[in-house]
Amino acid sequence: MKSNDSAKGALMNLRVLDLTRVLAGPYCSLILGDLGADIIKIETPGLGDDSRSYPPFIGAESAYFMNLNRNKRSITLDLKTPEGKGVFLDLVKCSDVVIENFRPGTMGKMGLGYEDLSKENPLIVYSSISGFGQYGPYRDLPGYDIIGQAMGGIMSVTGWPDSPPTRTGTAIADILAGLSSCIGILSALMARKNISRGQHVDVSLVDSVVSAMETIIQIYLVEQREPQRVGNRYEFIYPYDSFQAKNGWVVIGIGNDKLWKEFCSAVGMEYLLENEDYKTNISRVRNYARVKQIVEEWTLNQSVKDIVDFLLKHKIPCAPIYGVKDIVEDEHIAKARGMIVDVDHPKAGSMKVIGLPIKLSHTPAKIQTPAPLLGQHTDEILREVLLYPEERIQRLRRNNIF
Repeated sequence: MKSNDSAKGALMNLRVLDLTRVLAGPYCSLILGDLGADIIKIETPGLGDDSRSYPPFIGAESAYFMNLNRNKRSITLDLKTPEGKGVFLDLVKCSDVVIENFRPGTMGKMGLGYEDLSKENPLIVYSSISGFGQYGPYRDLPGYDIIGQAMGGIMSVTGWPDSPPTRTGTAIADILAGLSSCIGILSALMARKNISRGQHVDVSLVDSVVSAMETIIQIYLVEQREPQRVGNRYEFIYPYDSFQAKNGWVVIGIGNDKLWKEFCSAVGMEYLLENEDYKTNISRVRNYARVKQIVEEWTLNQSVKDIVDFLLKHKIPCAPIYGVKDIVEDEHIAKARGMIVDVDHPKAGSMKVIGLPIKLSHTPAKIQTPAPLLGQHTDEILREVLLYPEERIQRLRRNNIF
């Protein structure tokens, strides 16, 4: 499919119809858009994506929305009207991907489910993101990030032993579902070359969190032991934890016995290597509380910078625990790696957004356009993509389709 002329990148000939709102779906289409796909964001007339009203704001514009919706074109369309549905189906016929995050069955009730759209375009790849998936006993339950985190199990193992179950500091269920949807879409597009048809990509927030629980679930499957909250340490390696310094916090990751020997030699604690309680990783894991106390007695007397500089000089994995201010001012992360990017928005003016972590050598991701105003590209899409005559566009406008 031919995309808009400005779209360049690995996915430059891909057209995506994005019916999603808030985070999981928009994060999926953000990745596709940054990689060059033509993202047509379809929004409700007069309302738009819910996140347009989410703080923080630059003037009247939501920075939340603007970060997640760069590289997208906005068309407003009332899908509940026959004419609005007709316009959408015309777009489906000349597109590659549809992404939606309504409750399961909602699109089907409007005659816009996967089976309906595949009749219009057998090559369409249709991704659905929901709390619990398109089938199973929980399919009709509402699903938000916090529900995905709760029932995916991650809250049960996040926090300290004496703290209640804790939500992660970011909407990780939504982000993981967005990533899963993106991978599913690209997989279905590759499969399309072999099977000559599209398919339905079904992604659940809960499933996405469960799949990220790695060894935590394996502990129960193998040992029938329920993993508990352990703070920042890792249950199978030690010291692999956070440690308090004189003016902040650091993490030290000693992943094997060789590194432990090097650490002990560097900090003048060679005597620990002769103690059976600390000699091997297995023994250190068993005696983690005492190991933490010993290491922290050393870190507490030094600044974060001194600890990090010293340990890295000895090739011991170590890092400061950054706050957001540290990230956006960091020469490597923000600047060299391009994870904080300047964008000019027609109403918000000059602003910064978060970059894409995928770095391609020949077709790099780019932020080419700022997030759209509501319905900003409606006429452009109708004229240039659907080739509608002006008379038809004006008639649709009079009928409040936009």
